Amino acid sequence: MAASDYPKPSVTVDVVIITLRAEELQVLLVKRDLAPYKGRWAVPGGFVHLDESLETAARRELHEETGVADVYLEQLYTFGDPGRDPRGRVISVAYIALVPAPLTVEAGSDAREARWWSLSKLPPLAFDHDKMVQLALTRLRYKIEYSAVGFRLLPECFTLSELQKAYEIILGEPLDKRNFRRRIMEAEVIEPTDDIRAGEGRPARLYRFRRDAVAEVKARRLFP
Repeated sequence: MAASDYPKPSVTVDVVIITLRAEELQVLLVKRDLAPYKGRWAVPGGFVHLDESLETAARRELHEETGVADVYLEQLYTFGDPGRDPRGRVISVAYIALVPAPLTVEAGSDAREARWWSLSKLPPLAFDHDKMVQLALTRLRYKIEYSAVGFRLLPECFTLSELQKAYEIILGEPLDKRNFRRRIMEAEVIEPTDDIRAGEGRPARLYRFRRDAVAEVKARRLFP
């Protein structure tokens, strides 16, 4: 059979964009202004043009619907359940994006509103976007235990206490202070700066992630 003999499904891209704000993980959602699910909150996304790559489409849709650009993107999963979209046979390639806070967003295109939502207090979502968000959270927790991907959620410089707090929020569990610091130093993904942050207690050294810390951190978990 020729390729023309097969029906042609549509392809969309959706972006689960996560940040660390107000000591909790939050996800950026848009309120749909078009059917189906008009008025329902959803992950930013849309249809792929014939002349663009999947990542190009994901970045375009993210910018059109939220005003967000120049973010870290990683392909997450392909959602292809035949009944996932009432408009017809639509396959969605989902991406995860990680950004440091604060990040200004604005609604545009076919989105009525864009805002940050706590991952623990999400509204009912359109399509199968609840599955996308949960899978993105699972991926983030997995990656942060094996790699330095967490630096995408942090400011350029931070104290060790701030770093540990971020890891605890992402993993959803407390970490032993002494063990955390030993493991993070052994992983060689951060380096000290010449700056000190003064506060109510003792001044704290500021650290930053090494430029080559994007690579995977050996074949072991940092925080078992």
